[in-house]
Amino acid sequence: MILESPPANPYNPPVPIVAHLLTALCAYLCGSIPTGFLVARAMGVDIRSQGSGNIGATNVFRILGKGPGIFVLLVDALKGALPVLFLPAWIGHVSNRDAIPFEMIAALGAVLGHNFTCWLQFKGGKGIATSAGVLAAMVPIPFLITLGGFLVTLALTRYVSLASILGAAILPFAVA
Repeated sequence: MILESPPANPYNPPVPIVAHLLTALCAYLCGSIPTGFLVARAMGVDIRSQGSGNIGATNVFRILGKGPGIFVLLVDALKGALPVLFLPAWIGHVSNRDAIPFEMIAALGAVLGHNFTCWLQFKGGKGIATSAGVLAAMVPIPFLITLGGFLVTLALTRYVSLASILGAAILPFAVA
């Protein structure tokens, strides 16, 4: 008996590894834009030498105020959501079968880009806002549940770090 490979399906072609690598690279570059650093620099401040020294939205809130902080928060979230929403379709015309792995690759690339930005010697933010953008794109209903827990904790305690930890603890239950 001769084993034959199944016939190629012209409607569902295999996705080359180059498409996966290109997705990861594009997502990394999108995530690596140091929004907090750029906003603070435009205002004449080196955010890395102020407050916690972090370039993320929380430190921008502390040092520069609500307006710049909200802007950085929203842009950092978009850095996570946009690659997940658009790169899988843009790179290689991904079929439904491949959409989830491509979304996961884009999500990981964006968060790694934010946390280890190549523009600032691989020192970036903590990735909370970028991860929130990823989750909003990938699992919108569980994201809203998690966001609710985050906001309640933040309102009660005024600690972003505690609210982030609680949000991370709620997320798996919200997804399930």
